[in-house]
Amino acid sequence: MPNEKKAEFTHFDDQGNAVMVDVGGKKTTHREAHATGSISMSAQAFEMVKGGTMSKGDVLGIARVAGIMAAKKVDSLIPLCHPLLISKVSVDFEYRDEDYTINILATVGMSGQTGVEMEALTAVSIAALTIYDMCKAVDKSMVIGEICLLKKTGGKSGTYLRNK
Repeated sequence: MPNEKKAEFTHFDDQGNAVMVDVGGKKTTHREAHATGSISMSAQAFEMVKGGTMSKGDVLGIARVAGIMAAKKVDSLIPLCHPLLISKVSVDFEYRDEDYTINILATVGMSGQTGVEMEALTAVSIAALTIYDMCKAVDKSMVIGEICLLKKTGGKSGTYLRNK
């Protein structure tokens, strides 16, 4: 199977110390990552988000901007991540009426020497947390979950596609 390779940790030296991976010798390629997650909430909160009546304003508009901003700041949030000149970030949402859930999808792209998986996963996470923050006055029981990498392309390891 193409997604199965020998696992090895790259962020430790021979003595077990944490290190930032040297990507200087890696080939520059176009890289893209797609991540997803969800936030489930009460029917009342869900309808308020959909209807644009949450008192704090446009919940998904603000969550979109927060996710984009987060993707640009991953090196400040996660130790050992490289600062990247990402060229593309999108954060999109889908309503699941049947269970009062909002799906979040983030896509991040760039040409470089390391991947953008962490940027896509962070964009989804922060978008979900922003939705929670903006809706918590109405529903504190919201659940954020199912955050995962769906697909990544580029780089030495090639394409990864999550098995369903």
